[in-house]
Amino acid sequence: MDRHVVALVPIDTYEQARVDAAVREGVQLLGGMAQFARKDEKVLLKPNLLGRAQPEKAVTTHPAVFSAVCRLLREDGYAHLSYGDSPGNPTTTPDKAAEACGIAEAARQYNVEKADFHSGSIVAFPQGRTAKAFYLCKGVQEADAYINVCKMKTHALERITGAVKNQYGCITGVNKATGHAAYPNSEVFADMLADLNLCVAPRLHILDGIVAMEGNGPTSGTPTPMNVLLFSADPVALDAVFASLVHLDPASVPTCVSGAAAGLGVMDEMQILIRTPSGDLTLSEVREQYGRADFDVFRGVMKKGLLFKLMPLLPFLQHRPKVDRNKCIGCGVCEESCPVEGKAVHAGKGKQAKYDYQKCIRCYCCQEMCPVKAIEVYRHPLTKFLSGK
Repeated sequence: MDRHVVALVPIDTYEQARVDAAVREGVQLLGGMAQFARKDEKVLLKPNLLGRAQPEKAVTTHPAVFSAVCRLLREDGYAHLSYGDSPGNPTTTPDKAAEACGIAEAARQYNVEKADFHSGSIVAFPQGRTAKAFYLCKGVQEADAYINVCKMKTHALERITGAVKNQYGCITGVNKATGHAAYPNSEVFADMLADLNLCVAPRLHILDGIVAMEGNGPTSGTPTPMNVLLFSADPVALDAVFASLVHLDPASVPTCVSGAAAGLGVMDEMQILIRTPSGDLTLSEVREQYGRADFDVFRGVMKKGLLFKLMPLLPFLQHRPKVDRNKCIGCGVCEESCPVEGKAVHAGKGKQAKYDYQKCIRCYCCQEMCPVKAIEVYRHPLTKFLSGK
């Protein structure tokens, strides 16, 4: 099987029988599950369990998709299955997140064990270009084969989160903040994610894009139908197809750029083949047939030629998290999730969030973890002119 094939199965419902059939068809378009794991191996399923949220919020992998993967593996004779993720929200746990979104119930139905995503240890990765070690969850270390069951969403730091970004859940929650502090911008964070993907080496990526999230993702955005499931052994190619479906140039997505540079996968349209139930398509044909040009995702880039002249204005033009005072409940989750020493945001005990932008590194952990959608990314109107938008 060509590693850079991405299977696309159109589907417009989470009705379980149809999702079961679509998942089996997508995996079969890649050559079948035997291409990715032996039946005697311990197989780990890694959904997106960002936080406690109902399935219809599109924050997490939908339980119908997770259930379909479990059913396929069981029907094909895979005996040793486990699942897990480490949520970024400091107020929740893997178990609470899995229960809230329906993943835990699906796992119980197919007797899929909970992997240990609470504890972990440092794993050396000397070949990494940016990161030389990772604090990996025990459940990841104990698995033989790893299947990534991710979610199609926007992301404030990386534009989109799909296959590549989902591996950050392999790091225990308390260490995620450390990672954001060590890799404090979108490019270097994406470089680290490329190394992490090479380290944990998922064998198959399945992206739930039946209902995606647009706008203020990955937690506080708006659910929107994209009506697709994507499958690939190449996470970069899969994310490049995701980007193309929302009419976003993959070259503007840091995780695609870093992943391609690291040899994790390809984003070049000429190297990616999209296989569908009705035949093979090019990236352009997929964008035309299944894409959405109105998908709400940040597309702007500051023109480099003007950047030097505008350096004195840069503090005013930089994107930054901004609090909606009408929504903030003063819960303090934003302060807890801030990775900066001394904290760049202060809140809690009913006190609304207040930022020190001189400390803020624009990692958007606060925006990602806010439970009431009170934080958005503010983008100065002038940046639209500078980006030509």
